[in-house]
Order: sequence, then C-alpha cells, then structure tokens
Amino acid sequence: MRQRILIVDDEASIVTLLKFNVEQAGFETDVAYDGLEAVQKAEEGDFDLIILDLMLPEMDGTEVCKHLRSNKIDTPILMLTAKDDEIDKILGLELGADDYLTKPFSPKEVVARIKAILRRSIKAEESPGISMQVGDLTIYPDRYEAEINGEGLMFTRKEFELLYYFVSNKGIVLSRDKLLSAVWNYDFAGDTRIVDVHVSHLREKIEPDTKKPTYIKTVRGLGYKLERPKV
Repeated sequence: MRQRILIVDDEASIVTLLKFNVEQAGFETDVAYDGLEAVQKAEEGDFDLIILDLMLPEMDGTEVCKHLRSNKIDTPILMLTAKDDEIDKILGLELGADDYLTKPFSPKEVVARIKAILRRSIKAEESPGISMQVGDLTIYPDRYEAEINGEGLMFTRKEFELLYYFVSNKGIVLSRDKLLSAVWNYDFAGDTRIVDVHVSHLREKIEPDTKKPTYIKTVRGLGYKLERPKV
C-alpha cells in the first residue's frame, strides 16, 4: 500500500506542482486549500505525512500544527513558508513541525525531505519491542513512549526520534551535523538550528532544571552528549 501525503496550500499552482511531483515519486496524495479543511482531513484521514503551508486562510499553518499536536496527532509535518524569517521557522518547529522549507523550493528537494522524514519514521517503528533506560528515564522505541520515574512524557514524533538516537548513543559526543544526518536523514547541507530547537524541547521535558541539564549536555564547539545523571 502506497504512503499517503496531505498537501495543504492555498495557491492552486503550488498544489498542482507538489501533487504532480509527490505522485511521480510513488505516493498517494490528498489536498486541502485552507487551515480548517486541513485539520478536518488530518483528523479524519490516515496520512503518513503532511506538507503544510504557513500562510493559509481560516487557520494559518502554525495554528493547524498546534491544533494537531495538542490533539495527539503526531503525523510528521513538513512546513512551507514564503517568508525568509527566522521567527517563523523556529515557531513552526516549536509547535511540532518536523522540518521546513522556504519558498521558492525545488520539487526534488521536497521529495527528498519527504523520503528522509519517512525513512526515519519507519526505522523507529521497526525497533524491537524493548525498553531502554538512562537514569530515571525509560523509553519504549516500538511505542514512541517515554517516562521518568513512571510518569509518562509527551513528545512529537521527531522529538522522540532524537531522544531515541541520543539514548542509543549514550556517552558519545554527537555533532549537530551528525544528528541532522542521523535523525533527519539529510544527505545534503541542512540547517543545524533544527537540532538546537529540538534539543531545547527535550530538555524542557526530561530535565529537572533546563539551565543545568543533567541528561543532555552541551559539549562546547562539538555538539551534545546524553549521559546518566550523576547522583
């Protein structure tokens, strides 16, 4: 069965372009032209990924993203923005988007990003049904779940995938480029700020004090390292 992609954009020409190239890459597609229609289809349909424009009528892309995540719909989201604005990009990631592209974009790059996101999702879903523990943190790779001291934690799909990679490489210093390649599966130069935003989210959820992290340590000039908190 082919994977399904929901394309959300209010510009018919963009939708036509994306639909053609995504279907040529072997995916099934559905489309929505405003935020409300996007929410309805995302809640009712079974999609493997959502391509979501930032500037939409009815509800903008950030509102759609926030609504879906607050309703526990963790379908990966690739956000599109016509604005070359750092605030918009970071806001989209903070609200749960997995990645972003700035218009104008290459259709080939869109397809490459889609495949990269889905490859990582499939790998995580195929992880053996075991638990992994570091200190009081326990994660369950097959269920996309984690807990600290028995208390469940909420993550977006990409946040969990990053946490899983950290735990799988406990004690190893990981550069931002390495994390970008391993978790986002980029085979081309990407924006490492994506990594920093997601690390910040993880710290907010697993660290007792985000200003003095005990799990995910920053290694200056190199990257990050996850380790067991010292008692």
